[in-house]
Amino acid sequence: MRPNIFDIATKELSQDAFITWLLQFADDKYLLEDPNISECGKAFVTQLISKQISNFKEPIKNVEAGRQWQGIDVWAKVNDKYLIVIEDKTNSSYHSNQLARYKVDAENWCVKENYQIPICIYLKTGNESLSSLSHIQPEGFEIFGRLEFINLLKQYKDNSNNIFIDFYNRLTRLEELNEEYETKLIEDWKGNDWQGFFQFLEKEIDIVNWHYVSNPSGGFWNAILNWDCWGAFPVFLQIEQGNLCFKISTDPAHVEMPEDVTRADIRSKLHSLILNNARELDFRHIRRPNRFGSGTYMTVAVVDRENWLGADREKINKLKIGKTLTDYVNFLRATIKK
Repeated sequence: MRPNIFDIATKELSQDAFITWLLQFADDKYLLEDPNISECGKAFVTQLISKQISNFKEPIKNVEAGRQWQGIDVWAKVNDKYLIVIEDKTNSSYHSNQLARYKVDAENWCVKENYQIPICIYLKTGNESLSSLSHIQPEGFEIFGRLEFINLLKQYKDNSNNIFIDFYNRLTRLEELNEEYETKLIEDWKGNDWQGFFQFLEKEIDIVNWHYVSNPSGGFWNAILNWDCWGAFPVFLQIEQGNLCFKISTDPAHVEMPEDVTRADIRSKLHSLILNNARELDFRHIRRPNRFGSGTYMTVAVVDRENWLGADREKINKLKIGKTLTDYVNFLRATIKK
Protein backbone atom coordinates (compact mmCIF):
# COMPACT_ATOMS: atom_id res chain seq x y z
CA MET A 1 0.00 0.00 0.00
CA ARG A 2 1.44 3.36 -0.98
CA PRO A 3 2.24 5.94 1.73
CA ASN A 4 -0.78 7.89 2.97
CA ILE A 5 -0.21 11.42 4.27
CA PHE A 6 -3.02 11.04 6.85
CA ASP A 7 -1.43 7.89 8.26
CA ILE A 8 1.61 10.06 8.96
CA ALA A 9 -0.16 13.28 9.97
CA THR A 10 -2.74 11.75 12.34
CA LYS A 11 -3.44 14.76 14.56
CA GLU A 12 -6.67 16.74 14.56
CA LEU A 13 -4.91 19.71 12.94
CA SER A 14 -4.34 17.62 9.80
CA GLN A 15 -8.02 16.72 9.70
CA ASP A 16 -8.91 20.38 10.30
CA ALA A 17 -6.88 21.24 7.22
CA PHE A 18 -8.66 18.68 5.02
CA ILE A 19 -12.11 19.79 6.19
CA THR A 20 -11.25 23.45 5.54
CA TRP A 21 -9.80 22.55 2.13
CA LEU A 22 -12.97 20.66 1.15
CA LEU A 23 -15.21 23.50 2.37
CA GLN A 24 -13.21 26.04 0.37
CA PHE A 25 -13.68 23.98 -2.79
CA ALA A 26 -17.46 24.39 -2.37
CA ASP A 27 -17.17 27.96 -3.66
CA ASP A 28 -18.35 28.43 -7.25
CA LYS A 29 -15.00 29.83 -8.33
CA TYR A 30 -13.42 26.38 -7.95
CA LEU A 31 -16.06 24.53 -9.97
CA LEU A 32 -13.90 24.58 -13.10
CA GLU A 33 -10.69 23.98 -11.15
CA ASP A 34 -11.87 20.52 -10.01
CA PRO A 35 -15.57 19.88 -10.64
CA ASN A 36 -15.66 16.57 -8.75
CA ILE A 37 -14.17 17.91 -5.53
CA SER A 38 -16.12 21.15 -5.80
CA GLU A 39 -19.38 19.21 -6.05
CA CYS A 40 -18.32 17.11 -3.06
CA GLY A 41 -17.60 20.29 -1.11
CA LYS A 42 -21.04 21.64 -1.97
CA ALA A 43 -22.67 18.37 -0.89
CA PHE A 44 -20.67 18.50 2.33
CA VAL A 45 -21.86 22.03 3.10
CA THR A 46 -25.45 21.06 2.30
CA GLN A 47 -25.30 18.04 4.64
CA LEU A 48 -23.88 20.13 7.47
CA ILE A 49 -26.51 22.85 7.16
CA SER A 50 -29.25 20.22 6.82
CA LYS A 51 -28.26 18.88 10.24
CA GLN A 52 -29.92 21.97 11.72
CA ILE A 53 -32.21 23.13 8.89
CA SER A 54 -33.85 19.89 7.79
CA ASN A 55 -35.56 21.30 4.68
CA PHE A 56 -32.44 23.12 3.40
CA LYS A 57 -32.27 23.05 -0.43
CA GLU A 58 -30.53 26.29 -1.27
CA PRO A 59 -27.77 26.09 -3.93
CA ILE A 60 -24.28 26.63 -2.51
CA LYS A 61 -22.72 29.57 -4.33
CA ASN A 62 -20.00 31.17 -2.26
CA VAL A 63 -18.06 29.74 0.67
CA GLU A 64 -15.26 31.24 2.73
CA ALA A 65 -13.65 28.83 5.21
CA GLY A 66 -10.79 28.91 7.67
CA ARG A 67 -9.39 27.52 10.91
CA GLN A 68 -9.04 28.61 14.52
CA TRP A 69 -11.44 31.43 15.18
CA GLN A 70 -12.29 32.06 18.85
CA GLY A 71 -10.91 28.60 19.59
CA ILE A 72 -13.28 27.01 17.05
CA ASP A 73 -11.46 24.40 14.92
CA VAL A 74 -13.07 25.15 11.53
CA TRP A 75 -15.52 27.80 10.37
CA ALA A 76 -17.26 28.55 7.08
CA LYS A 77 -19.38 31.45 5.84
CA VAL A 78 -21.90 30.23 3.27
CA ASN A 79 -23.93 32.32 0.80
CA ASP A 80 -23.37 35.39 3.02
CA LYS A 81 -26.07 34.21 5.42
CA TYR A 82 -24.97 30.99 7.15
CA LEU A 83 -22.10 30.45 9.56
CA ILE A 84 -20.92 26.88 10.09
CA VAL A 85 -18.73 26.20 13.12
CA ILE A 86 -17.10 22.79 13.46
CA GLU A 87 -15.61 21.22 16.56
CA ASP A 88 -13.41 18.59 14.96
CA LYS A 89 -12.51 15.48 16.97
CA THR A 90 -10.50 12.39 16.07
CA ASN A 91 -9.88 10.38 19.24
CA SER A 92 -10.40 13.01 21.91
CA SER A 93 -13.80 14.11 23.21
CA TYR A 94 -15.26 17.46 24.21
CA HIS A 95 -14.35 18.93 27.60
CA SER A 96 -15.48 21.56 30.11
CA ASN A 97 -17.93 24.05 28.59
CA GLN A 98 -16.15 24.53 25.28
CA LEU A 99 -19.16 23.75 23.07
CA ALA A 100 -21.48 26.13 24.92
CA ARG A 101 -18.85 28.85 24.70
CA TYR A 102 -18.32 28.32 20.97
CA LYS A 103 -22.05 28.45 20.35
CA VAL A 104 -22.42 31.76 22.21
CA ASP A 105 -19.48 33.29 20.30
CA ALA A 106 -20.99 32.13 17.00
CA GLU A 107 -24.45 33.43 17.89
CA ASN A 108 -23.07 36.82 18.85
CA TRP A 109 -21.17 37.04 15.56
CA CYS A 110 -24.28 36.09 13.57
CA VAL A 111 -26.34 38.78 15.27
CA LYS A 112 -23.66 41.37 14.56
CA GLU A 113 -23.27 40.35 10.89
CA ASN A 114 -26.99 39.80 10.27
CA TYR A 115 -26.54 36.06 9.60
CA GLN A 116 -29.01 33.34 10.49
CA ILE A 117 -28.46 31.25 13.61
CA PRO A 118 -25.11 29.38 13.41
CA ILE A 119 -24.87 25.78 12.25
CA CYS A 120 -22.89 24.08 15.04
CA ILE A 121 -21.32 20.72 14.15
CA TYR A 122 -19.45 18.16 16.24
CA LEU A 123 -17.48 16.25 13.61
CA LYS A 124 -16.18 12.93 14.93
CA THR A 125 -14.01 10.52 12.93
CA GLY A 126 -12.66 8.50 15.87
CA ASN A 127 -14.68 6.43 18.33
CA GLU A 128 -16.66 7.80 21.25
CA SER A 129 -19.19 6.18 23.55
CA LEU A 130 -22.91 6.83 23.14
CA SER A 131 -22.91 8.06 26.73
CA SER A 132 -20.35 10.74 25.88
CA LEU A 133 -22.07 11.67 22.59
CA SER A 134 -25.40 12.06 24.40
CA HIS A 135 -24.10 15.34 25.85
CA ILE A 136 -23.43 16.92 22.46
CA GLN A 137 -26.92 17.83 21.22
CA PRO A 138 -27.98 19.44 24.53
CA GLU A 139 -25.06 21.83 23.96
CA GLY A 140 -26.61 22.92 20.65
CA PHE A 141 -24.30 20.91 18.36
CA GLU A 142 -25.27 18.29 15.80
CA ILE A 143 -23.06 15.22 15.26
CA PHE A 144 -21.48 14.40 11.91
CA GLY A 145 -19.84 10.99 12.24
CA ARG A 146 -17.19 8.96 10.47
CA LEU A 147 -19.63 6.76 8.55
CA GLU A 148 -21.52 9.81 7.28
CA PHE A 149 -18.24 11.30 6.08
CA ILE A 150 -17.24 8.05 4.36
CA ASN A 151 -20.60 7.76 2.60
CA LEU A 152 -20.30 11.34 1.35
CA LEU A 153 -16.72 11.00 0.09
CA LYS A 154 -17.47 7.62 -1.49
CA GLN A 155 -19.75 9.28 -4.02
CA TYR A 156 -16.86 11.40 -5.32
CA LYS A 157 -13.84 9.12 -4.82
CA ASP A 158 -13.32 8.45 -8.53
CA ASN A 159 -10.82 11.25 -8.97
CA SER A 160 -7.05 11.58 -9.13
CA ASN A 161 -6.56 13.99 -6.23
CA ASN A 162 -4.17 12.31 -3.78
CA ILE A 163 -5.27 14.48 -0.83
CA PHE A 164 -8.89 13.45 -1.29
CA ILE A 165 -8.11 9.76 -1.88
CA ASP A 166 -5.72 9.56 1.08
CA PHE A 167 -8.29 11.01 3.46
CA TYR A 168 -11.05 8.73 2.15
CA ASN A 169 -8.80 5.66 2.41
CA ARG A 170 -7.75 6.60 5.94
CA LEU A 171 -11.36 6.89 7.14
CA THR A 172 -12.34 3.67 5.39
CA ARG A 173 -9.51 1.74 7.07
CA LEU A 174 -10.51 3.14 10.48
CA GLU A 175 -14.05 1.88 9.92
CA GLU A 176 -12.78 -1.55 8.83
CA LEU A 177 -10.48 -1.79 11.87
CA ASN A 178 -13.48 -1.10 14.05
CA GLU A 179 -15.22 -4.27 12.87
CA GLU A 180 -12.25 -6.67 12.86
CA TYR A 181 -12.93 -7.83 16.43
CA GLU A 182 -15.72 -10.01 15.02
CA THR A 183 -13.31 -12.19 13.02
CA LYS A 184 -9.99 -11.96 14.89
CA LEU A 185 -8.75 -14.39 17.51
CA ILE A 186 -9.28 -12.87 20.93
CA GLU A 187 -5.57 -13.10 21.77
CA ASP A 188 -4.88 -10.74 18.84
CA TRP A 189 -7.25 -7.98 19.95
CA LYS A 190 -5.80 -4.50 20.18
CA GLY A 191 -7.25 -1.11 21.09
CA ASN A 192 -9.34 -0.81 17.92
CA ASP A 193 -10.90 -4.20 18.55
CA TRP A 194 -11.92 -3.29 22.10
CA GLN A 195 -13.43 -0.05 20.87
CA GLY A 196 -15.42 -1.89 18.21
CA PHE A 197 -16.54 -4.46 20.77
CA PHE A 198 -17.62 -1.77 23.25
CA GLN A 199 -19.61 -0.02 20.51
CA PHE A 200 -21.40 -3.30 19.83
CA LEU A 201 -21.92 -3.88 23.55
CA GLU A 202 -23.47 -0.48 24.29
CA LYS A 203 -26.15 -1.24 21.69
CA GLU A 204 -26.63 -4.81 22.90
CA ILE A 205 -27.03 -4.17 26.65
CA ASP A 206 -27.47 -1.08 28.79
CA ILE A 207 -23.94 -0.07 29.89
CA VAL A 208 -22.86 3.12 31.64
CA ASN A 209 -19.87 4.21 29.56
CA TRP A 210 -16.59 3.20 27.94
CA HIS A 211 -13.38 5.15 27.42
CA TYR A 212 -9.58 5.02 27.53
CA VAL A 213 -7.86 5.02 30.91
CA SER A 214 -4.35 6.46 30.91
CA ASN A 215 -1.94 5.20 33.55
CA PRO A 216 1.83 4.73 34.09
CA SER A 217 1.58 1.11 32.85
CA GLY A 218 0.51 2.21 29.38
CA GLY A 219 -3.25 2.56 29.77
CA PHE A 220 -6.18 0.44 28.63
CA TRP A 221 -9.69 0.58 27.20
CA ASN A 222 -12.39 -0.02 29.77
CA ALA A 223 -16.16 -0.30 29.91
CA ILE A 224 -18.32 0.30 32.99
CA LEU A 225 -21.34 -1.99 32.82
CA ASN A 226 -23.39 -0.71 35.76
CA TRP A 227 -23.32 1.74 38.67
CA ASP A 228 -25.18 0.57 41.76
CA CYS A 229 -24.88 1.27 45.47
CA TRP A 230 -23.98 -1.04 48.31
CA GLY A 231 -25.07 1.10 51.21
CA ALA A 232 -23.37 4.41 50.52
CA PHE A 233 -20.66 2.93 48.29
CA PRO A 234 -20.90 2.74 44.47
CA VAL A 235 -20.10 -0.74 43.14
CA PHE A 236 -19.76 -1.71 39.50
CA LEU A 237 -18.45 -4.18 36.96
CA GLN A 238 -15.67 -2.97 34.70
CA ILE A 239 -14.06 -4.62 31.66
CA GLU A 240 -10.38 -3.67 31.72
CA GLN A 241 -9.33 -4.64 28.16
CA GLY A 242 -9.37 -8.23 29.37
CA ASN A 243 -10.52 -9.15 32.85
CA LEU A 244 -14.02 -8.47 34.15
CA CYS A 245 -13.53 -6.72 37.50
CA PHE A 246 -15.90 -6.24 40.42
CA LYS A 247 -15.04 -2.80 41.80
CA ILE A 248 -15.98 -0.39 44.57
CA SER A 249 -15.53 3.36 44.69
CA THR A 250 -14.43 5.26 47.79
CA ASP A 251 -13.82 8.41 45.78
CA PRO A 252 -14.75 11.49 47.86
CA ALA A 253 -16.69 12.72 44.84
CA HIS A 254 -19.04 9.74 45.29
CA VAL A 255 -19.04 8.92 49.00
CA GLU A 256 -17.94 10.27 52.36
CA MET A 257 -15.93 7.62 54.21
CA PRO A 258 -17.11 6.91 57.79
CA GLU A 259 -14.47 7.86 60.36
CA ASP A 260 -14.34 4.40 61.95
CA VAL A 261 -13.98 2.43 58.66
CA THR A 262 -10.94 2.03 56.43
CA ARG A 263 -10.86 1.34 52.71
CA ALA A 264 -9.37 -2.07 53.49
CA ASP A 265 -12.33 -2.87 55.75
CA ILE A 266 -14.83 -2.00 53.06
CA ARG A 267 -12.88 -3.85 50.37
CA SER A 268 -12.56 -7.05 52.44
CA LYS A 269 -16.22 -7.08 53.42
CA LEU A 270 -17.45 -6.74 49.83
CA HIS A 271 -14.89 -9.28 48.60
CA SER A 272 -16.15 -11.87 51.09
CA LEU A 273 -19.78 -11.13 50.26
CA ILE A 274 -19.20 -11.59 46.53
CA LEU A 275 -17.15 -14.78 46.81
CA ASN A 276 -19.55 -16.38 49.29
CA ASN A 277 -22.52 -15.65 47.06
CA ALA A 278 -20.59 -16.86 44.00
CA ARG A 279 -20.11 -20.23 45.68
CA GLU A 280 -23.78 -20.42 46.61
CA LEU A 281 -24.98 -19.55 43.11
CA ASP A 282 -22.28 -21.50 41.24
CA PHE A 283 -20.57 -18.50 39.63
CA ARG A 284 -17.39 -20.54 39.79
CA HIS A 285 -15.21 -18.26 37.65
CA ILE A 286 -15.33 -15.35 40.10
CA ARG A 287 -12.01 -15.33 41.97
CA ARG A 288 -9.86 -13.30 44.32
CA PRO A 289 -7.70 -10.59 42.63
CA ASN A 290 -3.98 -11.27 42.34
CA ARG A 291 -3.47 -8.33 44.67
CA PHE A 292 -5.70 -5.94 46.55
CA GLY A 293 -5.26 -2.22 46.00
CA SER A 294 -6.04 0.55 48.42
CA GLY A 295 -6.95 3.44 46.10
CA THR A 296 -10.21 5.22 45.57
CA TYR A 297 -11.34 2.57 43.03
CA MET A 298 -10.59 -0.96 44.24
CA THR A 299 -10.99 -4.34 42.56
CA VAL A 300 -12.55 -6.83 44.97
CA ALA A 301 -13.10 -9.81 42.63
CA VAL A 302 -12.21 -10.85 39.08
CA VAL A 303 -13.40 -13.04 36.20
CA ASP A 304 -10.54 -13.86 33.83
CA ARG A 305 -11.03 -12.90 30.20
CA GLU A 306 -11.19 -16.49 28.94
CA ASN A 307 -14.05 -17.19 31.36
CA TRP A 308 -16.38 -14.43 30.19
CA LEU A 309 -15.24 -13.43 26.65
CA GLY A 310 -13.42 -16.48 25.29
CA ALA A 311 -10.07 -18.27 25.18
CA ASP A 312 -7.04 -16.96 23.32
CA ARG A 313 -7.57 -19.05 20.18
CA GLU A 314 -11.32 -18.45 20.04
CA LYS A 315 -13.36 -15.78 18.30
CA ILE A 316 -16.05 -13.83 20.08
CA ASN A 317 -19.51 -15.34 20.28
CA LYS A 318 -21.68 -12.25 19.78
CA LEU A 319 -24.87 -14.22 20.29
CA LYS A 320 -24.12 -15.08 23.91
CA ILE A 321 -21.82 -12.32 25.22
CA GLY A 322 -24.66 -9.95 26.11
CA LYS A 323 -26.37 -12.59 28.24
CA THR A 324 -23.09 -13.55 29.92
CA LEU A 325 -22.38 -10.00 31.03
CA THR A 326 -25.99 -9.34 32.01
CA ASP A 327 -25.87 -12.43 34.23
CA TYR A 328 -22.80 -11.07 36.03
CA VAL A 329 -24.41 -7.65 36.48
CA ASN A 330 -27.57 -9.26 37.88
CA PHE A 331 -25.44 -11.41 40.19
CA LEU A 332 -23.70 -8.31 41.58
CA ARG A 333 -26.99 -6.49 42.10
CA ALA A 334 -28.51 -9.47 43.90
CA THR A 335 -25.38 -9.82 46.04
CA ILE A 336 -25.31 -6.24 47.31
CA LYS A 337 -28.97 -6.48 48.33
CA LYS A 338 -28.17 -9.29 50.81
